Amino acid sequence: MTQTQTRPETGEAVLPATALDRRPSFVARNRTVLLGLLGAFVVLLAWQLSVWAELVDPKFSSSPFGAVEGLKYLNDSGLLWQPTLDTLQSVGLGMLISMAIGIPLGLVIGRSVVLHGLLEPLIGIMYSVPFVVFLPIIIFWFGIDGTARLVIVVWSALFPLLINVISGARNLDGNYLQVSRVFCAGPLRTLWSVALPGTMPYILAGLRQAVGRALVGAIVAELFMGTSGLGYVVQTETANFQLDHSMAAIAVIAVIAVVLTRGVAWLENRLTFWSASVG
Repeated sequence: MTQTQTRPETGEAVLPATALDRRPSFVARNRTVLLGLLGAFVVLLAWQLSVWAELVDPKFSSSPFGAVEGLKYLNDSGLLWQPTLDTLQSVGLGMLISMAIGIPLGLVIGRSVVLHGLLEPLIGIMYSVPFVVFLPIIIFWFGIDGTARLVIVVWSALFPLLINVISGARNLDGNYLQVSRVFCAGPLRTLWSVALPGTMPYILAGLRQAVGRALVGAIVAELFMGTSGLGYVVQTETANFQLDHSMAAIAVIAVIAVVLTRGVAWLENRLTFWSASVG
């Protein structure tokens, strides 16, 4: 039982300093990350044990140890860093274009009843239909060079971002709009000074979805029409029956996906901590 002390001046009861300074342990603060690492370790261990027990053929399924050896091969042969940079470049450029189009367009559509009624069904259709079915048309229009791959990345990332921004603009707090009307702010001023900051939680949530979709689009484009990038490495190494090398490239893609999505989630928590207390 915790013993209390009293202040000589006022006679108020206070807790000991050790109880006041108590902080959550390292495990408590990082429980989600540690559980995720534990889950990944269990899966990898079960995979490796199944290979050792000859339940699966490592020639056709690879193994965690084989993937590590494959990673070393990719690094030594120059098939790791440059393809990774090429993939990240496609994702980064595609995200910049998607943000430049999706954020202002989403704000305008969300604040306009007419535009929302006209475009909302089309946006929903474009988001729901897999972009892979449009690959032949994109190749026919843009060829198989970097332009076509960039179009696929933008296509993948734009619509989840656009939908979130539209939703945020339509659910904007009425008090913000009332303040803008009191100060006689015009439409553009309202979008920039009121709608954009007010929809920031929706924008960052859309970015978290869009960056994952952008990576998927980049890998799919490299699988089907690429001459560089991690997707191209997976395709060529699999075609040569080098499953360890292919699995190593897939592992790098998985790490990139986790880093990108976790990074945007961290940014979302840092920039929109106030949204939980608003309302």
